Amino acid sequence: MSSSAGSRVVVTGATGNVGTSVVRLLSEDPEVESVRGLARRTPAWSPPKTEWSAVDLGSDQENLAERFEGADAVIHLAWAFQPTHDPARTWRTNVLGGIRVFEAVAAARVPVLVHASSVGAYSPGPKDHAVDESWPTHGWPDAAYCREKAYLERTLDVFERDHPEVRVVRMRPAFLFKWQSASEQRRIFGGRFLPGPLARPELLPFLPDIPGLRVQALHTDDAAEAYRLAVRSDNARGAFNLAADPPLDAAVLAELLGSRPVRLPRTAVRSAIAAAWGLHLLPASPHLFDAVLRLPLMDCARAHTELGWRPRRTATEVIQEFLEGLRQGGGMETEPMRGRKVG
Repeated sequence: MSSSAGSRVVVTGATGNVGTSVVRLLSEDPEVESVRGLARRTPAWSPPKTEWSAVDLGSDQENLAERFEGADAVIHLAWAFQPTHDPARTWRTNVLGGIRVFEAVAAARVPVLVHASSVGAYSPGPKDHAVDESWPTHGWPDAAYCREKAYLERTLDVFERDHPEVRVVRMRPAFLFKWQSASEQRRIFGGRFLPGPLARPELLPFLPDIPGLRVQALHTDDAAEAYRLAVRSDNARGAFNLAADPPLDAAVLAELLGSRPVRLPRTAVRSAIAAAWGLHLLPASPHLFDAVLRLPLMDCARAHTELGWRPRRTATEVIQEFLEGLRQGGGMETEPMRGRKVG
């Protein structure tokens, strides 16, 4: 790491799934002098060299430039997935909050900005071969998550044009899981009362095989390592796809779980999700389901070559660890990540 970048790092969204992994890896890096974690609620968790600040990106009263003063890099991870029934609220936190972060980076003269984009920013693409970072990032317009990620991609286009002195990196990871994120992700996507112990292979003799459901996954710690490498590299700029092999579909998951794939019509599954979402029984919206069926597979060669990054775990190992976390109520000592075993 050069003396001009990376010794003092600010991380937004530092207590969530990705934030906790990024903060931990940075705190263990001998070339990182200090880490400042920003979150709505400061945690009891206290890794080395880390200080916490309570910040709500959804509030325009926050003076973020003051928080960024003296930083050599800002890693922007903060994101609100809910409430899915009120997209104006998530827009305020995710998009307007993200724009405030970018403006504060420029105002505080921070030389490096690493932004958490997503596979969800990509326009619909192929499931039979992988695309590189040049694939269009217009998202799936009907899903708030994709719409917001894509909007910030356009915002960063303008930011990079107006602030060439800032080295901007955009990470586009696949779906991220770890044992400690299981309870949080169950609440976000499945609801508070979905019993984690149901995620046992012996209770899943059949697995829905839905046309188009082929996605990529990655261990959160492996994604965090890419963020750390991006901060340390003086030459890393632009977008980087992050995913592990193999792509996950019904056949791969059925073999993993010892289940039998059963073909189900896409419309029937979507109707069931829409009904549950409409009754507020399921937090994940049918619009996000539509988007997932259209996401392209990503080619990660650029991250391998330019960052020297490789995932340490396969996608199937990631899913096995996550399911174990569901069964055991996996979590951490932060408010978003608190563990809870239901059922």
